[in-house]
Formats: sequence, structure tokens, C-alpha cells
Amino acid sequence: MKKEYGFILIAYVIMQLSSYIGVPLVLLIGTFMGKSTVEMQSLSIPYWLVISFSTTLIIILYLLRNEMKTGTEIRNVAPVPTSISWAIFGIFLALFAQTVAANIELALGIETGSENTEQIIQLIETFPIVILISSVIGPILEEIVFRKIIFGSLHKRLGFFLSALISSVIFALAHFEPEHVILYSAMGFTFAYLYVKTKRILVPIFAHVAMNTMVVLVQSVFREDLERMIKEAEQIQSFIGGFFL
Repeated sequence: MKKEYGFILIAYVIMQLSSYIGVPLVLLIGTFMGKSTVEMQSLSIPYWLVISFSTTLIIILYLLRNEMKTGTEIRNVAPVPTSISWAIFGIFLALFAQTVAANIELALGIETGSENTEQIIQLIETFPIVILISSVIGPILEEIVFRKIIFGSLHKRLGFFLSALISSVIFALAHFEPEHVILYSAMGFTFAYLYVKTKRILVPIFAHVAMNTMVVLVQSVFREDLERMIKEAEQIQSFIGGFFL
């Protein structure tokens, strides 16, 4: 593993653990500047998310600057038109993998719905800029760390399946929802496949960003419209069912 990759992993781990110090620090600074404690308690987490994720992305891009300039990190990359096709197809592939994994978890008696996602949606409703973290910066960081570095390093020695399995399980556990390890691992396999197929990290990044954006939009911006459509569908179904009784 390259020295820069080691520094990137360290930066990512520090970011994940930084909230234990960063959130109280933001709360302290806010109250010192005259903000009420109640107000800062609701804003300290989203403030620190924006600060920590943005800072980490800048650090990681700086560490990868030489690779991005030379473009020699991976040879035999897929042509641009092919990569674009896989990036678009990858969105539907990821959604399909997510649906299959969710049904498997449901069959195993695991409750549907992610507590992680619900917390993010609540943060977005309080502090809309968090959508930039959940839909753009977060996926970029995850693809660089879990696909480019962890999966990429393992793939050189272990082949696709085993390296995808290990990196996907690590990816799942990093979301701190072990009950949904199948769901997150399915996503990890999908993004790893897109990376191997095209040799371009931008392809799984695009698919991941698009999928997260769709999930956030459906569960936040269009939540009321979706709930209304479901209720209307249920009413129509009840009416038709009653008509034929």
C-alpha cells in the first residue's frame, strides 16, 4: 500500500472519531459567541459534520494530487463512453442490489429501515446543507477509502470475490448498523464491481452519489408527496376490493 493511502485511512478514521471532540467544541464556541445552549445543541452536530467531512475531503484530494495529475494510477481504464454507460447503469444496479438485500433481511426477520438514514434526514431538515455531506462528500470519501484503497489493495492479492467481501463487510460495519450488514455489503459489492469493470473510481462515485441523492430526496423533499400517493393507492385498492366483494 502506498504511503499516501495510509495517511488517507488515518484521516478517515480520525474524521469518524472526531465528533467526540468536535461537537462539544462547536457547542462551546457557539455559546461563547452568544448563541443559546438549546440552539447550539441542535446545530453543533450538523456544523461539525460539514467541517469534518469537508476538511477530510480536502486533505484526501491533496494526498491524491499526484495521481490525479499523472493519471497513471490504473492502466487499461475503460473508454469514457463505456464508463459513462456503466456509471448510469450502476445506479439501477445499486438500487436492484439494495432491494434484493432488503428483502433478504426482511425474510430473516430484520426490520426494514435504517436508523442511520433517519438521523441524516432529521439533520437535513434542521440544516439543509447536510445534504451535501450525505449525497456528495460522504459517498466520495467512502469510494476512495473502501473501494479505491481497501478493495483495490486487496484485489491485487485476493481476486474479486474475497476482496469485495472483506471490503464490503468493513464498509458495512463502518456505518455502525451491524443488523444491516447484508444491505451495506450488497452495496459494497455493487460499487466494487463497477470499479473493477471500468478501472475508474469516478464510476462508483457517480453511482453512489446518485443513489444517495435519490434516497434523500425521496425521504425528505418528496416524503409528503410519496405518503400522499401511497394513501391514495390504498384508498383506490380498498374501493376496488369493496366493489368486487
